[in-house]
Amino acid sequence: MKYHWQIFSFGDLSRLELISSTGEESFLSNFFKKNKNGGFHHISLQTPDIQKTIQKLEDHNISYFGYNEYADFWKEIFIHPKDAFGVLIQIAEFDPDDWLDKSSVFPKGQKWEVDENRDGCTLSFAHPGGGKVKLKLTKKEIKRLISELEQSY
Repeated sequence: MKYHWQIFSFGDLSRLELISSTGEESFLSNFFKKNKNGGFHHISLQTPDIQKTIQKLEDHNISYFGYNEYADFWKEIFIHPKDAFGVLIQIAEFDPDDWLDKSSVFPKGQKWEVDENRDGCTLSFAHPGGGKVKLKLTKKEIKRLISELEQSY
């Protein structure tokens, strides 16, 4: 691999990936020949199902290329910059928790966690986009939530 990447996670579960070349002939070589000062190479979007995404693109006559599968953890396609306002778009199917710091994800199979405090509690939920989302509730809100949950089943 002739490049290095680092992922920065933000509080809203957005992630920024920075990529830098570590040698000649990486996939970034042509980009840097055209863009001496570096710049914006591509945008990555996550999809839960690459095959459904491909079907949607085909249904809307949107060209794509470069279907790749890497073992069972990453599937991707690309939309060429000429078809996407000048920006290369990567669309990938993957488990986002695989790419996040382990402190920000639940163990496999765990979907929530409750942390009590003197004013109520903090509920943490596994977010479908990866990581955790937290919700602070007062004691009054907890009682209302319990009541609504009981009424719903």
